[in-house]
Amino acid sequence: MPISLTDIRIESRLSERHVSKSLYEARASKIRTAFLCHSHKDKSLVQGVSNLLIKAGWRVYVDWQDGSMPSKPNRVTADKLKKRIREMDYFLFLATSNSVNSSWCPWEIGYADPLKYPDRLLIIPTREDATEHGSEYLQLYRRIDLRSDGTLAAIDPGLSFGIALRDLI
Repeated sequence: MPISLTDIRIESRLSERHVSKSLYEARASKIRTAFLCHSHKDKSLVQGVSNLLIKAGWRVYVDWQDGSMPSKPNRVTADKLKKRIREMDYFLFLATSNSVNSSWCPWEIGYADPLKYPDRLLIIPTREDATEHGSEYLQLYRRIDLRSDGTLAAIDPGLSFGIALRDLI
C-alpha cells in the first residue's frame, strides 16, 4: 500500500538523523546508500522519507543538499546526477504528483533502469486520502511500503508482503 503523505509529513517534523558523516563513509561501513529521485517541490516530503530510510539503516543522497551542484540545471548537473546514480547502491523514486510530472525525474529513472533494475531500483509510492500517486510504468518495479510497525519493506510487483529494508543486501 502506498505510504500516506500524512505519515511522511509527520516524520519530516522530526529532527534529521545522521548515520554517518558522508555517503562514502557509509559505504565503507557497509551502510546501504541510495539516490533519492524526487521533485524539488516535495522538499518537506524528502526530509520525511530520508528520516524513514535513516531509521532503516540507510544513507540517502539528495541533490539539493549537494553543495557541488550548479545553482541552475545544465549539462554539469546531468553528469553529476548520473555519477551519483551509479555510485549509490540503490535508486529510489519518490512517487508523488510532482515527481511524476517533473521533467527531470522520468529522465533519472530512465537512466537508472538499466543500471539498477531489478533489485536495486525501488519506487516509494505515496497516497493522499484516496488518491495514489504514480504512473502505470512505476508498477513494474519493486516498491517500498511502510509496515504497521513503522518499518519499511521492499515488495516485489504483484505481492503484498516483502523483506524489511534493513535486511536488504
